[in-house]
Amino acid sequence: MIGSLFKRWRKPLATTEDDVRRLYDSVPVTLLTGFLGSGKTTLLNDMLADHRMQGTAVIVNEFGTVPIDHDLVRKGSETYFRTTTGCICCTATSDIRSSLSDLHEARLRGDIPPVSRVVIETTGLADPAPIINSIIPGGSPAMGLRDHVVARHFHLARVVTTFDVLDGRATLNSFMEGWKQLAFADHVVLTKIDIAGTGRDWPEELRALNPAAVYHDRHRQGFDLAEAFGDGAYSVTDKAEDVPGWLAMERLRPHADHTHDPNRHGDEIEAISLSHDVPLSPQAVDTFLHIVTTNIGSGLLRLKGMFALTDDPARPLVAHAVQHRLYPLQRLEYWPDEDHRSRVVLIGQDMAAKPIRDLFAVLAPRAARNKRGAA
Repeated sequence: MIGSLFKRWRKPLATTEDDVRRLYDSVPVTLLTGFLGSGKTTLLNDMLADHRMQGTAVIVNEFGTVPIDHDLVRKGSETYFRTTTGCICCTATSDIRSSLSDLHEARLRGDIPPVSRVVIETTGLADPAPIINSIIPGGSPAMGLRDHVVARHFHLARVVTTFDVLDGRATLNSFMEGWKQLAFADHVVLTKIDIAGTGRDWPEELRALNPAAVYHDRHRQGFDLAEAFGDGAYSVTDKAEDVPGWLAMERLRPHADHTHDPNRHGDEIEAISLSHDVPLSPQAVDTFLHIVTTNIGSGLLRLKGMFALTDDPARPLVAHAVQHRLYPLQRLEYWPDEDHRSRVVLIGQDMAAKPIRDLFAVLAPRAARNKRGAA
């Protein structure tokens, strides 16, 4: 399931020698990874606000049937932006190649401005190995002309991983995806040090796991986004010895035809996607967020929501939570697109889905619930 969101920018096809050369040069791709709630989207927004990052195209891979992430990314009027959703282990890989191919075709047609770089933001549950294999030379085999075009016109330049120092150690102990995201990184951006304090030498601790990475304190004065998102050519040299092995295993692993629930990742982790078509009471939303984030043992890993509230439906409320930590709520000045539904995605491990769905159902005003029941 693929949704496409980009502003059209008409320009005549390339006619000069310089235009032709630019169209056919290989475009650097940065893979932005990091576990759930580690700050990828915040970092991406800061990058897009940096004038040095003009010409950046963005591809966002989301988990769950109700997309939230793409609405939280600030898209400029000349930014090519595309979302992919679906099976993390295989569909995302295919969708990313398809998205890069579509980007190339849009540039050839003159639908979008010149693209100087691409940033792919993965879902926090993504294993980076199959995605990296889909872009690097000698990785996943080409399945058709589209894949050859992608290989010719794009190359993996960097892998940037956000690492949440509050929950990162627990993530490494519990989720192989978190460890692999760190191990594959060229640059590791440490987040939430401003909350955790500066008593630990995180770069020194993490170098034991990835000695080749460059470590950045997200909150240090002088932190330079452009340095992390620079050009180059991705290499596994000097990375942990597991990295080449993981890539080789992905190339050898057969992936038979199969179906996937787009809201599940393995047998335990799932996304609960909920929505209402009507504005909700601020008090009701506060109660819902408090209950689902303070229920110890609920299995919640990540919550992302956007709500239309009855006190000002034109200004949506944005909610974020990581495990049982609910971050300050924010009101946007306007909706990012024409979808004004209240919607929330909860990602967790062995969550009690029915009580959560039942609780969300009663947030709607009684008249709206009665109308829905009658329908």
